[in-house]
Amino acid sequence: MRAVVLRDGRLEVRDTADPVPGPGQLLLRPLSAAICASDVHYMDHPNSAPRFAWDSARDTIMGHEFIGEVVGHGPECSGDFPIGSRVTSLPLLIRHGAEPHVIGHDPDAPGAFGELMLVSEVLSRTVPDGVPNDAVAVVDAFAVGEFYVRSSAIAPGELPLVIGAGAIGLSAVAALVARGVSPIIVADYNAERLDYAKKFGADVLVNPSERSPYEVWREVARDKRIQKPQVIFECVGAPGLLTSIIESCEFIARLYAAGGWHGSDSVSVTAATHKGVTIQFGGGPHPVDWYGTLDAVVDGRLDPLPSIGKVIGLDEVPDAIDSARKSQGPPRVVVHPTAS
Repeated sequence: MRAVVLRDGRLEVRDTADPVPGPGQLLLRPLSAAICASDVHYMDHPNSAPRFAWDSARDTIMGHEFIGEVVGHGPECSGDFPIGSRVTSLPLLIRHGAEPHVIGHDPDAPGAFGELMLVSEVLSRTVPDGVPNDAVAVVDAFAVGEFYVRSSAIAPGELPLVIGAGAIGLSAVAALVARGVSPIIVADYNAERLDYAKKFGADVLVNPSERSPYEVWREVARDKRIQKPQVIFECVGAPGLLTSIIESCEFIARLYAAGGWHGSDSVSVTAATHKGVTIQFGGGPHPVDWYGTLDAVVDGRLDPLPSIGKVIGLDEVPDAIDSARKSQGPPRVVVHPTAS
């Protein structure tokens, strides 16, 4: 098959071996897939996460946000997903007697940046007719914001500050809107991304080069007579940002670090202690967030399509991933791997 192949730390579009479905696995023809910052982290920080497998001597096909058409079945499949079904799945591939493989981040779990891929039947869900392929392809990203907002237990009457209006920031905004939380303050240096945040329901937009987001938060809190602790969703992952937030946030703020951190950073424990800051790092999305977000898209309660700013083919993926590495481009770029 033709695919975007990662080998020796480099991407190239070429032929590679067709995947063969094992017991309980479905063979899919990817219809739409989304580029994610995790793809950059996987390439640039090999073996940074125990769940990611890296082997520079083998072909790896990335692409863990996807929808595909069933074109084959492995042994022991149930028949619940006939040929031609549109399906999606959590990006985990189950193999008998082994730990689950992360689809797209493991040479043994080929992802959606190719003409064929594998999913586990037990984790798969049929996508009803009428639901756009591209909307399903970005479910994984919007499940991240759902996880952090759900974990925060934020409720109407509290005032959130979302730092960053990339895909994860937008997903946090969408999850806040779904809970009736308002107003929502979003900060980003990129005016175009702030416009995306407005489309998803952000009420107050702040460019930190012009005004301090924390001063704006205080003003809004005074105007709305909000006296509950500050809730901050950090959705960038830039080194030094946590330190900056701790220095600037309110006393007993709750901070949720959703920015996809890889590698190490440092914060002053003394400063965080004096502020009484609660910090929660990763751990999601959990299945309840992922499948709940899929249900919201299928039911029409969530429309993630405004986050998609570009649609490309396989040949354009290497350049698009490089743009994502530089934090350039729209919040989400989707790939149509098998489009003519």
